[in-house]
Amino acid sequence: MTNLSLFDDIVVDAPPTEGIKYAGSKLKLLPSILELASRTQARTILDGFAGSTRVSQAFAKSGYRVISNDVAIWSKVFGTCYLLNRDSRTHYSELIQHLNNVPPQDGWFTKHYGGVANGGVAVQQDGLKKPWQVHNTRKLDGIRAEIENLSLSTVEMAVALTSLILALDRVDSTLGHFVSYLKDWSPRSYNEMQLEIPKLLPNTEAHEVLCEDVFNVADRDVELAYYDPPYGSNNEKMPPSRVRYASYYHVWTTICLNDSPPLFGKARRRRDTSDTVAASVFEEFRRNPTSGHFIAVEAIERLIRSTNARWVILSYSSGGRATADELNNVLSSNANVVDVIELDYKRNVMAGMKWTNEWLRDAESPNREFLFLIDKG
Repeated sequence: MTNLSLFDDIVVDAPPTEGIKYAGSKLKLLPSILELASRTQARTILDGFAGSTRVSQAFAKSGYRVISNDVAIWSKVFGTCYLLNRDSRTHYSELIQHLNNVPPQDGWFTKHYGGVANGGVAVQQDGLKKPWQVHNTRKLDGIRAEIENLSLSTVEMAVALTSLILALDRVDSTLGHFVSYLKDWSPRSYNEMQLEIPKLLPNTEAHEVLCEDVFNVADRDVELAYYDPPYGSNNEKMPPSRVRYASYYHVWTTICLNDSPPLFGKARRRRDTSDTVAASVFEEFRRNPTSGHFIAVEAIERLIRSTNARWVILSYSSGGRATADELNNVLSSNANVVDVIELDYKRNVMAGMKWTNEWLRDAESPNREFLFLIDKG
């Protein structure tokens, strides 16, 4: 393939974004994602799997009109906070100060997720490890109840909840998710939780924030779609029953919904995040018995076909269920793969620019992330 003048080398700096510790974070990929997007000359973008919304934030701050979508309610809260806000940060000063001064109380979150220091060991009398020390869950219980009592607009509610989640993320005792907790309390868990105003900017574009299955929004009228689907493990020995991606952040869901759901397991997960309920087709480890192809790969193919945008940027990992050959066949048969950027996560640097099938050479190596620029035109 010959390089087109439209795709002259472009260097793009990523604007600052904010988010929680997130297993699928694309923070280090933002400059490469923005670089590929700039080559398309698109101005409207669908972020189909928004997650922590760092990519949506980066697109919005770079002047694009963004539709941010994810099935997780906490992602919708983040998106509402960062994309739909039209006020300055000072607008929220009184609210955040008020919430910081709310008296702590014993409530549902303390009962299920709060633990005492106990000489540095996080295992409690019930035999379970906890994600937070009790002095912070008591603040969580008090603040969450007060947020519910205040007469807040949709955006104000989102800003308050985002501030609360970010504050909790800074004092947790986890590896960044809520399916298992540390045996010994992390140093940060001893700190006092303190809410801060999120790093907001007044938005002038008509952004949208959705909480839909990606197949329900793929036909939206945009020029570019960015897809970062959850990756089912490529470990053939991975058992059918495993923790689904959606359950990694079940506590954030509960904080947003404030619904005191039924729980199960040692991590006290929401019952509605169990493997049989919260499965994503993009995480599916099985092959289709009729076609012999991985169901996750067929889902990617269906998504690209149903996408209305001319341009697609697809993010995929060498640790995902799709093999390099299968993914390459899917992409090549449905559109023109204009460019591929390969990143080595272990070294956290861009390993190089690839053209067409050249990326297959390194795709089976561990810790690789690939960004595909696809032209459906």
